[in-house]
Amino acid sequence: MILELEGLRHRYGEELAIEDVSFGLEEGELLGLLGPSGCGKTTIVQAIAGHVRPTAGRVFLRGRDVTGEPPETRRVGIVFQRSTLYPHMTVGENVAYGLVSRDVDPDRRGALVEEYLELVDLHGRREAYPSELSGGQRRRVELARALAPRPDVLVLDEPLSALDRRLRRQLRGEIARIQRETGVTTLVVTHDQEEAMALADRLVVMNAGRVVGVDRPRTLYESPPTPFVASFLGRSNALPATVVGRHPLSVTLGGREVAFDDGPDVPAGTTVSCHVRPEDVSIHPPHVAVPGTDPVLSGEVRHVEDVGRRYDVTVAVETGDELLVETSSDPPAVGDRVAVALSGDRVTVFDDGSSAAETS
Repeated sequence: MILELEGLRHRYGEELAIEDVSFGLEEGELLGLLGPSGCGKTTIVQAIAGHVRPTAGRVFLRGRDVTGEPPETRRVGIVFQRSTLYPHMTVGENVAYGLVSRDVDPDRRGALVEEYLELVDLHGRREAYPSELSGGQRRRVELARALAPRPDVLVLDEPLSALDRRLRRQLRGEIARIQRETGVTTLVVTHDQEEAMALADRLVVMNAGRVVGVDRPRTLYESPPTPFVASFLGRSNALPATVVGRHPLSVTLGGREVAFDDGPDVPAGTTVSCHVRPEDVSIHPPHVAVPGTDPVLSGEVRHVEDVGRRYDVTVAVETGDELLVETSSDPPAVGDRVAVALSGDRVTVFDDGSSAAETS
């Protein structure tokens, strides 16, 4: 492992920020640290950088325990959420700043500045000042500055949050390209699910200071380990259900009894929740037989929203619970009675302990 966090715990006074956080990055990996605001991501970044010494646990870089070492002894490059370029320095001087502090020979320093400005496609702006650059160009300068000392780990802390949507998508592609070309081990810290899934080889999902899921993005999306991961990583419908039978699992769902081939092994009477993605729910006319064995619920259309490439249709089923359905064309009208079919092999059932089994 290039970077490994082992049992990190930290408090700010009486406030617990993170609890038992453990994960690692393999050489050349791009790992996404994903979670909502306040979940502890910033504390983890500060612990990696050396600005915070955790209350408990250890930080390892290339197998060496650096938990108590100051930031300047760690080969960690960081691009923070807010711009940290020095306004009185040129682009070239900003990129060279980290090289000066590491006593890199001046001739070698100049060559590295040119190399990394070329990498971020700013080779012609060496003499410009930050105020003369666009927001996206300033981000690129910060990337070049963080990469020039050739760190063991590059940490990008919400690097795209201050940019508009078009620029975020553009720079996201640039980050992926730069990481691929340099092979630098990278941790991208973000609250943006789309950004994390598009960039990361693996994701670490956090909530309330704890790690709640670690896996490849597609695996976490299709087989979420907890209700939080299901609802945070993309859009998910959650329907309450009550277990009425086992082997196979049978539940009352949306006013109907539904059987699944697999599910948590819990006794009858247990309350469970069934999660299904909007794209895995289809709409049909009422009183029409739906092919296959997927669960079918009756409901009434409450809202239809045209979002360009699809329609988002909200349907209230007989229990009053609402389902969001994605459809590409010909949506029903508000007030229509409809049947909604849930793709049975795409429903994830969680028990009260948040254990999950993917039905199949």
